[in-house]
Amino acid sequence: MNLITTLLINSTLTSFLVIIAFWLPQSNTYYEKSSPYECGFDPTGSARLPFSMKFFLVAITFLLFDLEIALLLPLPWASQTNNLNSTLITTLALISLLTLGLAYEWSQNGLEWTE
Repeated sequence: MNLITTLLINSTLTSFLVIIAFWLPQSNTYYEKSSPYECGFDPTGSARLPFSMKFFLVAITFLLFDLEIALLLPLPWASQTNNLNSTLITTLALISLLTLGLAYEWSQNGLEWTE
C-alpha cells in the first residue's frame, strides 16, 4: 500500500511540475528570451570568426578540475574501509595534485581572462 501511495504522489507531483514548466515560460516572452543563445556571439554575424584560445584554455581547466573533484566525491564512503592508510595517501596525493595544478595555472596567468 505504501508503494502505491508513493508512486501515485510522485506521478502526480511530476505531472504537475511538467505542466507548470510548459505553461509558465510561454506566458512571458520577449525578444531576448526568444532569440537563440550563441555563447555571447552575435547570431547574425559570420560563423567563421575565430574563438579566443583563452576561452578554450579556461574551459579545459574547468573540466580537469571538475573531473578531479568528482574523483573525491566517494571519499566519505571510502573512509569506512579497513585500510584507511592507503585511502588517506591516495586522497592526499590527489589534493596535492589539484593544489599544484592550480598553483601552476595561477603562476602562468592561466586564470586571467584579459591579456
